[in-house]
Amino acid sequence: MASAVCGVTARPHLPSAVPAAARKLFFRCRAASTMNEASASSPDAEEKKTTTVFVAGSTGRTGKRVVEKLLAKGFGVVAGTTDVSRARGSLPQDPNLKLVRADVTEGVDKLVEAVRGVDAVVCATGFRRSFDPFAPWKVDNFGTVNLVEACRKAGVTRFVLISSILVNGAAMGQLLNPAYIVLNLLGLTLVAKLQAENHIRKSGINYTIVRPGGLTDQPPTGNIVMEPEDTLYSGSISRSQVAEVAVEALLCPESSYKVVEIIARADAPNRPLKDMYTAIKQN
Repeated sequence: MASAVCGVTARPHLPSAVPAAARKLFFRCRAASTMNEASASSPDAEEKKTTTVFVAGSTGRTGKRVVEKLLAKGFGVVAGTTDVSRARGSLPQDPNLKLVRADVTEGVDKLVEAVRGVDAVVCATGFRRSFDPFAPWKVDNFGTVNLVEACRKAGVTRFVLISSILVNGAAMGQLLNPAYIVLNLLGLTLVAKLQAENHIRKSGINYTIVRPGGLTDQPPTGNIVMEPEDTLYSGSISRSQVAEVAVEALLCPESSYKVVEIIARADAPNRPLKDMYTAIKQN
């Protein structure tokens, strides 16, 4: 058997009686074996792990765009949806996309199984208008809290929440802002979102909270403006840009433990999102 001295493997000794041709074949096979072992242990030979992201609200108008941008950047995506058949018809056909039934209003334990094994979660949920006055709280408050707690149980440590500007309108002196009044008429939606944000911030999870202005389905008409929390009280932004900001948060360490507010303006400079995240100083 070969012996190793000072990290160098000694050449094995063969009896002199072994024919020269056999000796040559032995060392050639041994060299090939050594190369194969080195290749197998090389980091380059290891399969690169795909980062997998769970998207809650994946069939919504913003969530769908989040899914598309994640796939375009090479992420694996687990799309949470209350209706798998509907999701299959509306989301891209992609080998890196997996559909799972997940309802944030049904409690923590079911969500644990949905998020188990993923690397991060993007929450793009939003209540649907109905005759239920508690719908905003069921989805935008309790639902988000359920998802956060499921992440804690499953060991998922990265969470991106898409919220809204003006959630803290009362503290900003915006009680009479028409947008604040209208949104809170629908079951105190902004108050529900703020309570969910507060839960995330106390959870210990590495979070990024993205607060967009009024959402539009049209293509972008301006460049993204990013400001610290409780700064913006008007303005709009394309859902596509919101999805871009949410996905970039997963790629940008400078986004960690931050709350950012975003709108789009035609006169704003076109700046890299990484630079914008870096410029935000969290309170």
